This record gives sequence, structure tokens and C-alpha cells, in this order.
Amino acid sequence: MLKDMCIFAAWVHGDPRKVIYPTDSYGQFCGQKDTLNENKTILFYFNILKCASPVVLINLQCPTTQLCVSKCPDRFATYIDVQASYRYKPDQWNYFRQFCKPGFNNPRKVFLKRCFPDFSTKNGVLTVANQTTFKDGRGKTRNVTDLREAANGINNVLDARSVGMKIFEDYAISWYWILIGLFIAMIVSLLFLVLLRFTAGVLFWIFIFGVIGIIGYGRCNLLASGAVSPYCLNLGKEIMIMLCVVEVIIILMLIFLRNRIRIAIALLKEGSRAIGYIMSTLFYPIVTFILIAICISYWAVTAVFLATSGEPVYKVMANQTLCKYANLTCDPETFNTTNVTKLCPGAQCTFAFYGGESLYHKYIFIFQLANAFVFLWLVNFAIALGQCTLAGAFASYYWASRKPADIPLWPLFSSFGRAIRYHTGSLAFGALILAIVQLIRVILEYLDHKLKGTQNSFTRFLLCCLKCCFWCLEKFLKFINRNAYIMIAIYGKNFCTSAKEAFFLLMRNVVRIPVFAQEAPTLNYYWVPLLTVIIGSYLVAHGFFSVYAMCVDTLFLCFCKYYIFFR
Repeated sequence: MLKDMCIFAAWVHGDPRKVIYPTDSYGQFCGQKDTLNENKTILFYFNILKCASPVVLINLQCPTTQLCVSKCPDRFATYIDVQASYRYKPDQWNYFRQFCKPGFNNPRKVFLKRCFPDFSTKNGVLTVANQTTFKDGRGKTRNVTDLREAANGINNVLDARSVGMKIFEDYAISWYWILIGLFIAMIVSLLFLVLLRFTAGVLFWIFIFGVIGIIGYGRCNLLASGAVSPYCLNLGKEIMIMLCVVEVIIILMLIFLRNRIRIAIALLKEGSRAIGYIMSTLFYPIVTFILIAICISYWAVTAVFLATSGEPVYKVMANQTLCKYANLTCDPETFNTTNVTKLCPGAQCTFAFYGGESLYHKYIFIFQLANAFVFLWLVNFAIALGQCTLAGAFASYYWASRKPADIPLWPLFSSFGRAIRYHTGSLAFGALILAIVQLIRVILEYLDHKLKGTQNSFTRFLLCCLKCCFWCLEKFLKFINRNAYIMIAIYGKNFCTSAKEAFFLLMRNVVRIPVFAQEAPTLNYYWVPLLTVIIGSYLVAHGFFSVYAMCVDTLFLCFCKYYIFFR
């Protein structure tokens, strides 16, 4: 219901073309055929200083009047200067009539079909028309750096399009090398998983003794290094004592948990063997990736529609203080036919801001927040569906008395069908709880960003504590949800019952948990293909080993349940 409301409101009021094409204050596109702007392809901002406002990033619009023109101004002048030249310099007046506005004009150049100040550097000083200061039309002296900040404000939105096109060109040039790198990463990860059944014990003990060796090396290094001051000497002793304590704890754990370590190694080998029987599970992360990509696309499209659903608001500006229509909204196309001009002589219908005053526009931020919440919910549901599907497939392997004869023909597809048909509500409920906590964390981050400049130390301390608590809560819920989905896949019970059983099952085997927890053409940006291969290789390896981790977790819970039944 919430998702449908966001989509309906965004698609009714939004227009994503406003992100790509320049649009004037009347909502008309510059250069659009069969309109008055057909020959006016460039967008001109009345007061570009207002483009430094954060509203530019929220509404993707500059909060100033915008006009479609055929060319940008090439002279510097203010409104006061033009008024003075009305009688004495009619040629100059006729030139500036096409940019007629209260404020100032400055020489500009076209960038992405928009007029931007034509900056230049003179003797190392930033100037516009050889000037470092100017009057903004109200008599206030402004600096050229104010213009640059305003231009940068809207450039942050426009530059993304240019960079995106260059990145797309790089992908078009180097796509085959990227595929080769990803294929090599896939082969290496697959070979490692296959060999893990033979090398799990060796790798486990190498890791354990490697940790002990590193701690011992650090202790010897502290003893060998001479202390340069009493403070360093005392600090070195404290660190050495801590390292000794940690090393003794690890050695004692190895002695007393040796039987459980053998079980852990056996389950690691069994996990590799299970994946060998159900090889299709290695490719299921592709399904999760596609579902998450769909969620991201939905969120991005809806967010753009919501951000572009603003409309220009015009208000009555009257010279008379007693005018009852002052500051009321008006329509510039029909303003001259109303009684306002008669009752308030000299009143004008001028642009106020970009956004809208309807109930929908007033709560646009709430819609964006709801859109973010739905996005988090859907992403968590896609992850939960993958975990439940993999858990069901590996559970069918574990409980098969004769392997591989008793393993179902299509264990992964059967598990996916059961998850969709019977467990959708349980998975959605678990994803909902996690999404609520994540949304609270997003709100806390937003508040922290807004309160960075405040001097209230208690408020910042409280906010820091809340962020820490909800971070811990999110990690705990992810751990509980993961094991709850395993129990759902095995026994088919609801989320709450499965979470309770998984929690108590883990608590009865709490000693075993830490053992399992240690598991050539010229390019615009050379880092694009390299970073893609690195990230892609990581995602491939992460996808394979997330399947392996889910396999080990499922086998571990099955083993715990089996141990309780038959001990």
C-alpha cells in the first residue's frame, strides 16, 4: 500500500525530463517544437546566486526565475544601470530587454544548454568581465566567488550527466577485459571452494597458528625495541601483558575446544561437499543481484519523479502595505485580467519559489522518506528470500539419509518455490523489522549531519549513543534473522517461532558459535575498468562464499538439532 501510494503520487506529479532538459519557470522545455520556446534552446537564470541553496539537490531545480533564451548575455550590467540607460542609450536598453529582470546580468557562456558566468583569471584573481565585485541589483556589493559557488551548486547536478557519459564510453571500450577479469575471479573462487573439502583442516590450523605467531612476533618485537622514554617503556609493558593474555586465552581455547574444532573442520569440509552436490546454488546470488538491482531502479526512478514534481509558485508583490492580496499565490497568465491590479495599483505577479503549496508538495520530504523505507524493505526481503532458499536446499542435503540418492532432483528450485509459496509473509515480516531499524539509523545520520555545527555537547553525545545502540541492534537482528530463515526453511514455522527456536538452539550451543565465526585504447578514466574488475571480482567471490557461509550455517543448525534429538 505504501509503495503504491509513493509510485502513484510520483508518477502523477513528477516529470523526469526536467532532470535532463532545461525547463523554464512555466514548466516549458527550452527548444521544444511547436511552442514559443522552439528557437530558445538555452536556459537563463535570473539570480544564479540562489543556485547555491541546498534546494538545488532536493528539487533538482534552482529556486529562481528561469527563462529560455536564444543566446546568453555577453555584457555586464545591473538592473539599476539598465534603468539609467533607458532614455540615453536605447540600443543598450533594447539588448537587455530580452533578459528583462530585476537583478543583474553578467557575461555568460553556454554549458549543457544553460547560461553560466564566464569566469576568467587575471593576475591570479578570479574575475567576471574584468571585475572582482559587482552590485546585485539591490545595491548590495557581492564578490565573484559568490557567483562561482552558485554555479558550482547547479554544476554538481549537471556534471553527473557528463561524467556518466564518459564512464559509459569507458565501459564500451574495455568491456571484454572486464568480462575476462570477472571470469578469472569466478574460476579461482570455484576452485577454492572445491579444494576446500580437502584443505579445510590445513587452512584452519594455518589461520590459528598464524594468529599465535603474529602475537608472538609482536611481543618479541616489543622486547627487542629499546624504550626511548619511561612513558614508552610503561606502554610497551602494558601492550606485552595484553598480548600474553590473548595468546594464553587462544592456547587454552585450543586445548579445551579441540573436539569442537574437529567438528567445525568436519562441517567446513561437508559444506564444500554439499555445494559440490548442489552446484546450482553458486549461481543463485545472480538472482539476488537482479532483485536488488530492480529495487534500486524502483527507488531511483521514484525518487527522481518525486524530486521533479515541484512547480513554480508565483505571489502577488504589492507596493501598498494595505493590499489584502499581498503574498497570495497568483497565476501570471491570468493576473492582468483579475481585480488585483485594480484594487492594488502597481501590484505584480512575480516568481516566489520552486516547489508548490499543495498538501502533496508540503509533505514531499515524507514521500521521499517513505520511498527510502520501501527500498530498504524490498532489499532486505530479496536478501531474506535468498537466505531462505539456500537454507532449504542445503537442509535437504543434510537430512538425506543416502547421498546423493535421497537429495531432491532440483533442490534449489524446490526450496525457492516453497519460500515463495509458503514463507513470503514470514520473510517480509523479518525484512520489515530490519528495515525499520535501518530507517531509524538513516534518520539519526541525517540529524547528526544537521547538528554538526551546534555547540550542544549533550545532544551530540546522546545522538552518538543512539547511533551506536541502533548499529548494534541492526547487527544483532541480521544475525537472528539469518538463523530464523534457516529454521523457517527447515520446519516451515512462522518468523517469531523460528527466531525463538533458533535463538535458544544457538544459546544451548553457544560454545560452538565462535569456532564457526572465523570462517589499451585511451580511456577517460583509467580507474573505471580497473575498479570494475576489482569490485566485480569481490562481488563474485562474495557471492560464492556467501553461499558457502549459508551452507555452513545451515549445516551447523541442523547438526545442533540432530545432536539434541539423538544425544
